[in-house]
Amino acid sequence: MASSTHFILQVLLVFSIFHLSFASRRLTELVTDSSTLLQYHNGALLSGKISINLIWYGNFKPSQKAIITDFMTSLSSSSTSLKSETEPSVATWWKTTDKYYSKTNKPSFKLGKQVSDPDCSLGKTLKDKHLIQLAARGGQADAINVVLTAHDVAVDGFCSSRCGTHGSSSGLSKSANGKRKNNKFAYIWVGNSETQCPGQCAWPFHQPIYGPQSAPLIAPNNDVGLDGMVINLASLMAGTATNPFGNGYYQGDANAPLEAASACPGVYAKGAYPGYAGDLLVDSTTGASYNAHGTNGRKYLLPAMFDPSTSSCSTLV
Repeated sequence: MASSTHFILQVLLVFSIFHLSFASRRLTELVTDSSTLLQYHNGALLSGKISINLIWYGNFKPSQKAIITDFMTSLSSSSTSLKSETEPSVATWWKTTDKYYSKTNKPSFKLGKQVSDPDCSLGKTLKDKHLIQLAARGGQADAINVVLTAHDVAVDGFCSSRCGTHGSSSGLSKSANGKRKNNKFAYIWVGNSETQCPGQCAWPFHQPIYGPQSAPLIAPNNDVGLDGMVINLASLMAGTATNPFGNGYYQGDANAPLEAASACPGVYAKGAYPGYAGDLLVDSTTGASYNAHGTNGRKYLLPAMFDPSTSSCSTLV
């Protein structure tokens, strides 16, 4: 177990970073020891009303966009569409991030604007600078701008070292008196791994390319690529909320930090071990595996999150 833990840490350390802060998410990591408390590095956290803006780069079907937008809506327990939602829920999962905040400054989220670029105006091979350009198409203040790239878009480091990443950049916005001011905005990038590397970025809905082998699970929304994107997105949303600018809550090297969800790799339910996601719920009709209910009857698979009150990885089931 010690040797596999050492290997995992080596893998985590090669995750790339850019701009102010960056954390990457790889889904085929094995379970490692997360008993060390994530440390607070005295930086600003997101607070107040935050808009989540979605930038769709490449071709996404309306049904695929709905999987993501329903997940984003599910994060807020105050949403009217959650009244009929059953437990365990996405909103309950997200409440673990509240424990990183005081009662007065935790953020609230709402789905903001959506920008579509189906023709891939920057080409289909993107570098980090292109991700920042795309992210800047969202809001420049009080925002998390989420860039989602389609299955046929290549991004530097995608599959080889990362499935998605988050960071921050600078932008300009108008203040109440009409003057322009500098702002930092947080952003996330997640790629659709359906055709490029599902064994790396869509596990456990695809056979892993390394490590213990087990049969893939059935994806709850019947889309391996998009259900894999939700796992990535959930992890990176948690990292963005608790470490938006690289000086919030994390453990280890600031250039390759373990964050709220990435500190619990490969764990989705109780009983998880390397190659096994845990004792998940199973839909009696479709046979799909999941651990959280969302809006519009959705079901999702979400990663375990580090609970600072117990110094352990917390799962919904």
